[in-house]
Amino acid sequence: MAKKKITFIVEKTDTGFSAYADESSVFTTGRTIPELMNNALEAAQLFFEEETVEIKHEDLRFEFDFQQFFQYYKVLNAKFLAEKIGMNATLLSQYVQGHKKPSAKQTEKILNGIHQIGQELSEINLFSKAS
Repeated sequence: MAKKKITFIVEKTDTGFSAYADESSVFTTGRTIPELMNNALEAAQLFFEEETVEIKHEDLRFEFDFQQFFQYYKVLNAKFLAEKIGMNATLLSQYVQGHKKPSAKQTEKILNGIHQIGQELSEINLFSKAS
């Protein structure tokens, strides 16, 4: 069975989110990002069902524009991220607000910083001290 990688472009809607794949006619919606991701997997599997193509969650990639990403992931502070990656906080803020468009190199630097923070968070364990 063949494998296929699919990239979805994610957009905010009035009722949640929508996603579409540029390279095929696969599209879906969801009220939340996790719901959207699950719906995207189901839509892709249905679309390629007759071609006997195997698609799993790890075969899907989701792309957000800067403004939508920071609106959804409010827990990620742009100032903190700028400090973490050594970028001017005002410049990153302009990217987030849509006033400027980052170059491919800047986008990669920002994405690497986001991935680094995600990796750090995934390795953390929390505990509560007994009173």
